Amino acid sequence: MNKITLIAIDTAKSVFHMVGIDRHGKYVWRKQVTRRKLVSTLAQLEPCKVVLEACAASHHWARQINACGHDARLIAPQHVKPYRRGQKNDYRDAEAIISASLSPGIHFVGIKTTGQQAEQALHRVRSRLLSHGNAAANELRGLLGEYGYAFAKGHKALRTGALAFIDSGQAEALGLVELITDVLEEMVHLEQRLQHYERQIEQRVKVDAVSSRMREELSGVGVLSASALRVKVADARDFGDGRNFAAYLGMAPGHRGTGGKVKIGKIRRNHDRYLRQLLIHGARSALRHLGDKQDAQSRWLRALVERRGFNVACVALAHKNARQAWAILAKEQALQS
Repeated sequence: MNKITLIAIDTAKSVFHMVGIDRHGKYVWRKQVTRRKLVSTLAQLEPCKVVLEACAASHHWARQINACGHDARLIAPQHVKPYRRGQKNDYRDAEAIISASLSPGIHFVGIKTTGQQAEQALHRVRSRLLSHGNAAANELRGLLGEYGYAFAKGHKALRTGALAFIDSGQAEALGLVELITDVLEEMVHLEQRLQHYERQIEQRVKVDAVSSRMREELSGVGVLSASALRVKVADARDFGDGRNFAAYLGMAPGHRGTGGKVKIGKIRRNHDRYLRQLLIHGARSALRHLGDKQDAQSRWLRALVERRGFNVACVALAHKNARQAWAILAKEQALQS
């Protein structure tokens, strides 16, 4: 058998399918292994490049494969699908990974550290708790709206109004006291858990120099935004400049071009909606507290608000913060390497 130079692995929960090619691009090796035998099987082979899709547990496997002496790479699944030929099966998926990895100009996903994944997990749990809290509040608003009650925005106004509904005696007459009390307690419990995870994120930001620098130097970037930006990518230097990084986060508008004419459209709804939301909300807060500051950025923002409106200025500041955050991340990572 010729020497294997590139291996692609189609990962799953329990069974992994591997395909290898030689330096001439000929398929010379196929193997199916269990989860337990994956690392030991690769350890028996000579060092080569190993490519996986960036999906569940892929960062873990990439770290394990690198420890065996191989060069592990991750590739985004959306770049693999167009290369699959014929009907779908596990070996065809592995062949598609090889074809995609050999395509000129393909971009690989950086391998994150365990610390980055742990901090990102805090954000994911926080996002879920926030969603569940809003769902409980909206449900209670809808239920009480059926009886002619309407409340101002915010959980505080809803809680005050719901308690007033109970005190009026109408809730007891309808048999809704227990239901309303239960939903209010659920909202309080979710809020306490949310604050608990936010405190954990804040503690990590305080001890991290890069996150603290972004928080101090960028207007509209707070604790959550600084933390989420730092753990979003393994290495910011994978992006050529801040413009590409901002576009990756979804801060740049989409475009369509043909016949030499390019039409700029709206910001697309894909990409990282959680991080984009943090950046835009942070920019909105910065604009509301702009006041009469006379520095260059403040003058630019006031002129932009007058010319294009408040919301466009918020997105523009969020986009600028993303580009400046890339500069900070790339510089700090270059110094650490």
